[in-house]
Amino acid sequence: MAASIRQVTLALLKPDLCADPLRVRAVVNILESADSGLEILHRRRLLWSEEEAGHFYAEHKGRFFYERLVGYMTSRAFEALALEGPNAIQQWRSLIGPTQPVRARISMPMTLRAMYGLTDTRNSFHGSDSPETARAELALFFPKFYPGA
Repeated sequence: MAASIRQVTLALLKPDLCADPLRVRAVVNILESADSGLEILHRRRLLWSEEEAGHFYAEHKGRFFYERLVGYMTSRAFEALALEGPNAIQQWRSLIGPTQPVRARISMPMTLRAMYGLTDTRNSFHGSDSPETARAELALFFPKFYPGA
């Protein structure tokens, strides 16, 4: 059995989810349960400009979904959370499930994207994919606590 590594990761609750306070509360309740293995260290609600969203999603620039993604992420408020726990990056990504909600509903129906995701773009959640990405993303959203990305 592999040793668990304590990590901090970024979780985004995207605009479609944040439009419904009851859904946000349900997700936070899941995270606050002992079963999640994750602790919410910091939480912030914000509304992005096109420039901010474009910077965050720069790796996707030029791809067919980029404009739709930036438009979606600037359409209304969303929440950023810093989550800590053993293998937090993998824990959070396992909890949210596959990027495509339709695929999640078939292969992993108890994941958050299966329950709350609408489309590939409006999939309700984001999770850092590596320790390096987590550090950079946490510094962007919580610079006071995670400086110097």
